[in-house]
Amino acid sequence: MGKCQRICPACGRKMKQQFIGLKHCSCGVSWKKDIGYFERTPDMIFSLEHQLINGKRKTFPRISYKSHEKE
Repeated sequence: MGKCQRICPACGRKMKQQFIGLKHCSCGVSWKKDIGYFERTPDMIFSLEHQLINGKRKTFPRISYKSHEKE
């Protein structure tokens, strides 16, 4: 106990953690610590970004998008 369980606002199920600060639900809703709840789209890519802060290495979840341009 003591862990914060995120509940999906769309379907009411518990969300599963992919990275620290990023959780997903099977219905297509996600939650990120700094932006809150949002709906996933097929062109989203979730990854970890590494940064040095005060000499310590920290990781943050990052959302990027596939490019739609064909070369």
